Amino acid sequence: MKKIVTLFLLCAAFAFFSCGSTSKIERYDSTTAVKDLSGYWNENDIREVCEVLISGCISSPRVANFNKTNGRKPVAIIGKISNKSSEHIDTAMVAKRFQTAIINSDVIRFVADSEQRLELRAEKADQAENAYETAKSIGNELAADFMLQGTVYSHVDMDGTESVRTYQVDAQLIDIETNEILWQDEKTISKYIKKSAKKL
Repeated sequence: MKKIVTLFLLCAAFAFFSCGSTSKIERYDSTTAVKDLSGYWNENDIREVCEVLISGCISSPRVANFNKTNGRKPVAIIGKISNKSSEHIDTAMVAKRFQTAIINSDVIRFVADSEQRLELRAEKADQAENAYETAKSIGNELAADFMLQGTVYSHVDMDGTESVRTYQVDAQLIDIETNEILWQDEKTISKYIKKSAKKL
């Protein structure tokens, strides 16, 4: 009898907590709608930063001069995007957004990153041993002319229940052969946050 009562109580408790913890979920288009729930770095910040910085990068006079001087589009690669902010930021997302924006601009050509190149080289080595006719040759890689690097910073100014959270993203386009910085810019996003006072 005790086992039956215990089982009944467990079932009742499960039903109670299941009904009381419903969540409302709705999808939205992050490319057109802005939802900033916490004030921390989010998808909208990545989009805004990448749009502004890459627009400046691809319209740089030195990028245009490279095309005129060499008779071809420059080839680029994404380098390290460092996180020097006070919070965890997935800089891989920033790097991929940079890369996507540059590729879609059709102004600069892009090559695979170092991790992708290792995988591709392993595949070509395997093809050299096992494939016939369509095997891809080793040593025909397209070399990058430029490397795009960047850094994410953050700062919080707080007073009581009010705070201003500021993010700054710097980006540089560097000539791999000469180490010359061909283009550099920054984008800053500031957010005012006011928390409600705690009730006693």
